[in-house]
Amino acid sequence: MIDHVRPAQLADWLTANAGSRPLVLDVREPWELQTASVTPQGFELVAIPMGDLAARLDELDPARPVACLCHHGMRSLRVAGFLAHQGFDQVANITGGIEAWSHERDPAVPRY
Repeated sequence: MIDHVRPAQLADWLTANAGSRPLVLDVREPWELQTASVTPQGFELVAIPMGDLAARLDELDPARPVACLCHHGMRSLRVAGFLAHQGFDQVANITGGIEAWSHERDPAVPRY
């Protein structure tokens, strides 16, 4: 099952999964990360572009909860579905992506 978490709710999701070392997986392209990125505060951040994920899947632990992030939430939703299909038990999509992150969590994150 894929959870849908707004950026404003991410702290609650992280707290609920704290015993399992949750991480945020940013699936945007490198140029997007240079344009706007989040600062990890209370969570681990891993950046793997969506197109590279299948080849780099072994870098992720399926036992860890993963919250997926992209620009608006569509790529991250596809990645969350892929991870769930690959046996990841706790997967969330950060609904609204970094665009919503800028509005709800950190207005210093540029919008693009």
